[in-house]
This record gives sequence, structure tokens and C-alpha cells, in this order.
Amino acid sequence: MVNEGDKVPDAALKGLDGESFTLERHRGKPLVLYFYPKADTPGCTNEAKDFSALAEEFRKAGAAVLGVSKDSVKKLARFIEKYDLQVELASDEKGGFCEAFGIWAEKSMYGRSYMGIIRATFLIDGEGRVVRVWPKVKVAGHAQEVLEAVKALG
Repeated sequence: MVNEGDKVPDAALKGLDGESFTLERHRGKPLVLYFYPKADTPGCTNEAKDFSALAEEFRKAGAAVLGVSKDSVKKLARFIEKYDLQVELASDEKGGFCEAFGIWAEKSMYGRSYMGIIRATFLIDGEGRVVRVWPKVKVAGHAQEVLEAVKALG
């Protein structure tokens, strides 16, 4: 997993417009980059809604928020519309970005193993360095904790 102090790996993502972009587009200001397993599932929906509820506060603190999953752009568009999400989402369907961050890993549920996204959040400064990592995120209260860390960056 990418650690505090590391330079952010750059790999292409797809925005909702279907166009490819890299994190370079967010340089110059803090970026909250959160990875979630699957759109429109209970935990992922609550996390996206929590970040959306605080979206204006993140903007006031000068930070952008970007959620990443392996969902298709089409599914992400429906997810945003269904819940009126106020944060940017991007698709990593091929998984290269997730692998670069080290959050694509073996998981297990009900005794079976499978590969999946570890729910994790990275706070990245304007220079592209990771200043804080939240591995294995528990959703409740997480967005607020991340906002406090953004505000502490000053």
C-alpha cells in the first residue's frame, strides 16, 4: 500500500465523461482520494453520501474529493444520479490504479477468498505527496475525520 510521504503513483482513470485523466489534474491543492469496493452497495453508498454531505466544507478547505472503484462509468453515473452525490467519482475498470496504490488485494467473506478493493483513503498534498493514509476504513464518521485532517493541513 502507498504510505505517508510517498509520491502518488500516476495511472489513468476514466471520468464520467468517459475521458481518461490522471491525478495531475488535481495538482496544486489537497486531494482526498478514497477507494471503495462497489457503487450502490450499503457501505459504499453511505461513504459517498457522507463525503457528499461535507463536499462544500471540503471545497472551503481548498480540497477536492475523488472516489475510485472498478465500476463502469455508466454505473458511476447512475450512482451519482440516484443519490445526488456531490463528489467526483472515477472508474478504474482495468484496475491498474488500484494496484498502483496497493489496495487491490485478496479478501474473504463467508469462507471464500476473492480479489477486491480494500476500502482506503489517502490525503494527498498539492505537490502530489501522501500526507495521511486511512487503511481498512470503517465508514461511520470517516468523512468527518478526513475533513478535520484536511483543515489541519492549513
